[in-house]
Amino acid sequence: MKPTRVAAAFFAAVAIRALAADVVPLKNAGPYVPSPDAAVAAMLQYAHVGPNDFLIDLGSGDGRIVRTAAKVFGARGMGVEIKESLVRQANEEAKKEGIADKVRFVKQDLFKTDISQATVLTMYLLPDTVNMLREKLATELKPGTRIVSHDYPLTGWLPDDMKQFDLPEKEAISGVQTTIVWLYVVPAKVEGDWSARLPASLSRAPATLRLRQQLTRVSGSVVLDGKEIPLEDVRLRGEELAFRIAGRKPLFTGQVKGRSIEGTMESGANKTAWTASLGS
Repeated sequence: MKPTRVAAAFFAAVAIRALAADVVPLKNAGPYVPSPDAAVAAMLQYAHVGPNDFLIDLGSGDGRIVRTAAKVFGARGMGVEIKESLVRQANEEAKKEGIADKVRFVKQDLFKTDISQATVLTMYLLPDTVNMLREKLATELKPGTRIVSHDYPLTGWLPDDMKQFDLPEKEAISGVQTTIVWLYVVPAKVEGDWSARLPASLSRAPATLRLRQQLTRVSGSVVLDGKEIPLEDVRLRGEELAFRIAGRKPLFTGQVKGRSIEGTMESGANKTAWTASLGS
């Protein structure tokens, strides 16, 4: 064999091995177990899916979640599935239902899939797989993105809400009737010291808002006129931040926009603007 043919054969073999490796998942996510239609409806209703949403379903199986989101709620979406036969089935069903222009199904490893486009992400995966995705969800999804997990929670994340109900038809699928839908909202990143301009009734000098964060849990304090005061009732839902200053009644609410916060202080019927920016 000539050298050029040897080289060509070598690179072809490397390409084949690379392609094979690309479709081998980082972890076996378990057997395909379809979500009952009632569970699918509950997941989508619970996440308030609508026409402005782009939904990504990880481990999409026959595509029923994404297809229902398009047909019933008007959303667009993508399903990610490792089994080629299920991907083909889902795309064929989408064509039959006239929604192929709104949804697509791809054969990919869910751990390697770009999920940044999602405004809603759904999954019905085994507990260890769900928790292996925690860092990916926190870093790739935009603040405010809703995550809906069927049955299994994200350890370490505080759910925005949870709904539990019985579905008799589920017993034939999983052996139990109990169904749990966990709803999470991806939080903005607020960790750090923020230079704040608070209403003059609190302080005429710039204040420092010190926020500490563990995923969805936020705590902190504010430095007013050289005195550090803890924050109370701190809540963060997506980009919406709320807190009170200990010993004071006004409620502070704000919208986190990257490295700035714009909000209002509510004291009775009065509302006063406040802002903050994150230091370098």
